[in-house]
Amino acid sequence: MSSPEEIAVPAHHPGVSDPVYLQRRAAIAAVSADQSCAVAPFVAYTAEEDSVWRTVSEALSILHAELATDEYRVGAAALDLPLDRVPQLAWVSERLESLTGWQIRAVPGLVPTRTFYGALSERTFLSTQYVRHPSVPFYTPEPDIIHEMIGHANALGSPRLATLYEAAGRASRRAVSDAQLDEFSRVFWFTIEFGVAWEHARLRTYGAGLLSSFGEIQEFRTSTLRPFDISVMGQSDYDITRFQDVLFASPSFDVAEDLMLAYFASFGTD
Repeated sequence: MSSPEEIAVPAHHPGVSDPVYLQRRAAIAAVSADQSCAVAPFVAYTAEEDSVWRTVSEALSILHAELATDEYRVGAAALDLPLDRVPQLAWVSERLESLTGWQIRAVPGLVPTRTFYGALSERTFLSTQYVRHPSVPFYTPEPDIIHEMIGHANALGSPRLATLYEAAGRASRRAVSDAQLDEFSRVFWFTIEFGVAWEHARLRTYGAGLLSSFGEIQEFRTSTLRPFDISVMGQSDYDITRFQDVLFASPSFDVAEDLMLAYFASFGTD
């Protein structure tokens, strides 16, 4: 098992000086480390971890009714994650398999960029299993199971969004240089993670980063909006440590879907 000192968390992480939390993270990382296991290992979540999940998921489900795109809500309704407890990845994986042919594989922490994107091409989503620090339930400086499940797994319950994720994964595998992968990552960030579109005369989001952030989903409509232009996205910088102040808005989710599929299909084929 990893020791607390071996669990790398950002310097500004709320649990960085909490040895109990770091030990818990180490224990969850240890059971998630066997990549030969096709079924995600069971984690006996604590009452405190279930409470964090309940607090965040109940609050976000209310906000999603107004701020999430219809297609995301289609996926979320189909997946039907529990509101009262942290879901087991094995259960989520089995349910997604029946809905869209996707599976969830557990990883102990962040994985290399190419590994994460490449797995998407095989309809496999690599997910962490740990829960953010309980002192700040509405904030995490890194992906945790709340971000992975509410942001991404819900989306993968939608056949249309699931197809977009797979297309993105296939495109990433054609990135032969670091520069190409960097361009792809920027587009992924401004679409799959932080994409917004006009729907029912209101700006809504289909981006996992916004959909899983209680604070940011309430503020994204105040961001600077630029036209949905993938060539500009691929050259645009972003800062993962703060709310995104620039977003690319599509006139509809349908338009965004068509443009993303075209980009992913042509990426790296020149």
